[in-house]
Amino acid sequence: QVQLVESGGGLVQTGGSLRLSCAASGGTFSAYVMGWFRQAPGKEREFVASITWTGGRTNYADSVKGRFTISRDNAKNTVYLQMNSLKPEDTAVYSCALRRIGTGQYDYWGQGTQVTVSS
Repeated sequence: QVQLVESGGGLVQTGGSLRLSCAASGGTFSAYVMGWFRQAPGKEREFVASITWTGGRTNYADSVKGRFTISRDNAKNTVYLQMNSLKPEDTAVYSCALRRIGTGQYDYWGQGTQVTVSS
């Protein structure tokens, strides 16, 4: 059974940094893409970034390009989201998710971690 567990959220001031982690277990993920999503209160969930487990190809939302970096540690089955120059509008619940390469649907989701950026 695939499980995703996020950690690393918290409260930070504008301009600060946080690093989120997503540990995956219960499967082999070489044919998967790991994505990060976020949902702010009253808003729809939005894509933040993704990375292929093999090859490390990355993709970012325009709103985070140049500020956020997604990376992975294959040995630890963990994906990271380094968030720098944080803004109040980055405040949201951040969740990681897995999808198979070549499909558009994320099948496995973590429980989410809260990120709050104070002004």
